[in-house]
Amino acid sequence: MAAAADTGLDVAAVESFLERHPELVEKWLKRKNSLAKAPSVPAAGPSEERRSSGGSGGSWGSAGGPGVLQRRASQKELRKSFARSKAIHVNLTYDEHVHARAQEPLSSVRRRALLRKASSLPPTTAHILSALLESRISLPQYPPTALDYKRYLKEHNERQFFLELVKDISNDLDLTSLSYKILIFVCLMVDADRGSLFLVEGAAAGKKSLVSKFFDVHAGTPLLPCGSTENSNEVQVPWGKGIIGYVAEHGETVNIPDAYQDRRFNDEIDKLTGYKTKSLLCMPIKNSDGEIIGVAQAINKTPGGAPFSDDDEKVMQMYLPFCGIAISNAQLFAASRKEYDRSRALLEVVNDLFEEQTDLEKIVKKIMHRAQTLLKCERCSVLLLEDIESPVVKFTKSFELLSPKCNADTDNSFKDSVEKSTSYSDWLINNSIAELVASTGLPVNISDAYQDPRFDAEADQISGFHIRSVLCVPIWNNNHQIIGVAQVLNRLDGKPFDDADQRLFEAFVIFCGLGINNTIMYDQVKKSWAKQSVALDVLSYHATCSKAEVDKFKAANIPLVSELGIDDIHFDDFSLDVDAMITAALRMFMELGMVQKFKIDYETLCRWLLTVRKNYRMVLYHNWRHAFNVCQLMFAMLTTAGFQEILTEIEILALIVGCLCHDLDHRGTNNAFQAKSGSALAQLYGTSATLEHHHFNHAVMILQSEGHNIFANLSSKDYSDLMQLLKQSILATDLTLYFERRTEFFELVSKGGYDWNTKNHREIFRSMLMTACDLGAVTKPWEISRQATELVTSEFFEQGDRERSELKLTPSAIFDRNRKDELPRLQLEWIDSICMPLYEHLRLSL
Repeated sequence: MAAAADTGLDVAAVESFLERHPELVEKWLKRKNSLAKAPSVPAAGPSEERRSSGGSGGSWGSAGGPGVLQRRASQKELRKSFARSKAIHVNLTYDEHVHARAQEPLSSVRRRALLRKASSLPPTTAHILSALLESRISLPQYPPTALDYKRYLKEHNERQFFLELVKDISNDLDLTSLSYKILIFVCLMVDADRGSLFLVEGAAAGKKSLVSKFFDVHAGTPLLPCGSTENSNEVQVPWGKGIIGYVAEHGETVNIPDAYQDRRFNDEIDKLTGYKTKSLLCMPIKNSDGEIIGVAQAINKTPGGAPFSDDDEKVMQMYLPFCGIAISNAQLFAASRKEYDRSRALLEVVNDLFEEQTDLEKIVKKIMHRAQTLLKCERCSVLLLEDIESPVVKFTKSFELLSPKCNADTDNSFKDSVEKSTSYSDWLINNSIAELVASTGLPVNISDAYQDPRFDAEADQISGFHIRSVLCVPIWNNNHQIIGVAQVLNRLDGKPFDDADQRLFEAFVIFCGLGINNTIMYDQVKKSWAKQSVALDVLSYHATCSKAEVDKFKAANIPLVSELGIDDIHFDDFSLDVDAMITAALRMFMELGMVQKFKIDYETLCRWLLTVRKNYRMVLYHNWRHAFNVCQLMFAMLTTAGFQEILTEIEILALIVGCLCHDLDHRGTNNAFQAKSGSALAQLYGTSATLEHHHFNHAVMILQSEGHNIFANLSSKDYSDLMQLLKQSILATDLTLYFERRTEFFELVSKGGYDWNTKNHREIFRSMLMTACDLGAVTKPWEISRQATELVTSEFFEQGDRERSELKLTPSAIFDRNRKDELPRLQLEWIDSICMPLYEHLRLSL
């Protein structure tokens, strides 16, 4: 401070002037830069360099006249400008710069005081560095200088040595290499054997910790870190724990001559590395706002682990503010780079979404793959709502993608989990967190799943996949309706999802919602077209019955049950003509009391039966006669086997109507053929129970036609219940569904656990009854059964011929007329394995 005292200048006033005129400081630095372009190691040798740096008055320049003249001229100019400034403001009662300084935070004032107190450099240097720190003047970019040269400068020109260290970190925006440089330079400045640098993480989330990949750097290592160092595991220190945590929490410098004598010292790293820590100097790193962003630690002053001196503390205090600025800049650059990469990824998402809008499964797969790449997570899931208009949250489709890093043994990690019953898919569909997001429209970010009451830990354990963190956000369509939720689980690095991840995922899901919505709309258009095509086909083929036909049967005398023989299990399926089957069906409704109980209009019933008959195609087996025979067997079982006493009247009505309608508009081909050919029916109803859904919808269409609603006089509740029972009855004739449920039915009957008061048990029983009646031809006497078998075999062969000619496929044995010699064996297997166990368990259920 002697130089400032000799000139009669006030230090605070000079600093204030420099802050108001940063352009002068910048010019001064540029002139210094021109001097620095001289040879870095003078030819005259170290002795002259020592004389130039060690003379009285704290000279700045190198040896030689020109440098001294330039320095003196610049100082003179600064003093004149300062004097002029003082003259201008001498009569002012308020100085805004002084007032601003009075309002500075304590950390900024403390930093200024530390800079002014530093005695290792000339006072003017401290003033210039302080001005650079506070005004944030951009330093010129300099290439890093060799470590040996820095050691040389430290011994011969301390001033130039300090500026070289500042320049080397000022132009490095890579946080990894910057951290490494800072450690090397700190060790060099204070003669430390080793050093560590920890940066603060989790401040935004309120869960601070100190993290470093460089915790044991030797002072003699090269300036650039090697690849193995960059990829080494992080070292994480809890906030407030150990000496490093204490310094970060309290912002105090810790200088310990013997680390093992301090209770805060943790010797775990010494045990890990085999290195013995003796003396230790630990100091906080702050940014320009005075916030602690890291901690630097110097270990074991050389030689021999001597204690660090007060001068070491002062030099480190001078250097670390610049490190704080450099680290902040590197973090900002890394954040901006990350945002750039994420923005580019979002553009790629948009491109992907608009490239593929025809297949929901493909577009969801792309969405999940992009999300997994962006957020680097172990698992990604997308769940779509069944009805976006319904207040009840129910997911109908779930898709999930597992990261290849977590599933190396799985070649194709994308699982088609639509309507599957695997444990993990069940967990997705019944996910309480996803349901919460879908109902509230608010994102959920859980850092520790097992500590959150909304998380179902038991379901997680059953699924076999351990969930640590969850980020779940809603998916909106263009009408601002929630159509589903997207969910990511477990970041690959083990950390929880942060605010940046949530913002990115929410932005990402906006585009996903548009893509999914467009795909759903495209699918709806396809279905509408298919529905129109089917409707036109139906209308072109079918027609409702005429009034004359209705009047004929309305006035006809209906024979008794005994005359028709329809209560006999062994009824001859081919004994009645098409008109007689109508009168027999009318007798069944009257005999069961349906007409009286449900107030069915008799004329409407006649019209409905005639129209149902007309809506069966003239195929070989699945025609009106087959529908009537199934209904007759149901009637016989209800009236003679005692089932009428077990079932309710509305259940009986649903079964009778279901039998008559269960094969409406059958095309003579099965569900597999619809799927293979990609027919309009398959596009409309999907590949699960395709024809059965069509039969039910066709039955509904007839009921809704004018003059055909035989349920018109039912109450609203009874009508709703009946339509649900009717749908269950018709869908139960799909053999795929029969195979799924018969094991449960057989076990209930065999173990005596069947309960007629249980809704699910009654539903299973009705389904088994429908299948038993549908397959009832095998129960008839040989001549009747043989005739029916020939018809169904001929129909199967016709389908096989179409598969061979149209689809270019080889049909299976039962559909291949070239392999008809295998039919007896196949028929016996059918009866023994499919039919007999069903009838046996139906008998035991009574």
